[in-house]
Amino acid sequence: MGKRRLEDALKQIDHPVEVTYRCFELDPTAGRDIKENVYEMLAKKYGMSIAQAKESNDRLVQTAKEIGLDYQMDTLILTNTFDAHRLTMYAKKQGLMKIMTERILRAYFTESKHIGDHQTLTELAVEVGLNREAVEQMLAGDEMADAVRADEQAAKQYGISAVPFFLINKKYALTGAQPTEVFVQALQKIIAEDEIVVLNNKDGVVCDEDGCEIPKKQ
Repeated sequence: MGKRRLEDALKQIDHPVEVTYRCFELDPTAGRDIKENVYEMLAKKYGMSIAQAKESNDRLVQTAKEIGLDYQMDTLILTNTFDAHRLTMYAKKQGLMKIMTERILRAYFTESKHIGDHQTLTELAVEVGLNREAVEQMLAGDEMADAVRADEQAAKQYGISAVPFFLINKKYALTGAQPTEVFVQALQKIIAEDEIVVLNNKDGVVCDEDGCEIPKKQ
């Protein structure tokens, strides 16, 4: 949701903004094949009942629907996401990280695909234009693992412990899936602060490729 709201905000900003995705695992210790469903996991993690966990997720689903996202939490498959992150970093080398990330997110939240499964990840990669054999070879080894861990180490250094987390110009931060208007206001403020403000008057000598112009005295 945070990603979609940021994208909506960027459509309202008349200024070029470069977005870079970074890797972050919510639970690096998670197994690849998890038997419990998302409600059981939440109930165990936060000490709530299954009914409370479902009620909380129902609100999440409704909020997602309001911005055009279709979350299917009843059939969502929990898994370890490290290999999915490796795939996004591999896609980055091919200039396809953004489309790969979007495809994995839709597969996970909407299509209830097992994004920890190598065959599933390979099929998703082929869909966005990556070479099947190259992806299979990458997933079978440990390629891009260091790149994922480097991102995660950087997150620790910034004190990031939850997502979504938006770091802007390595100085400003927004946490959580904020409303679109919050992103718009924050970006406009940061862009304004980054603009050059000329403090002097126009009485100085100005030089360009055509030479120097000395202002006329009044």
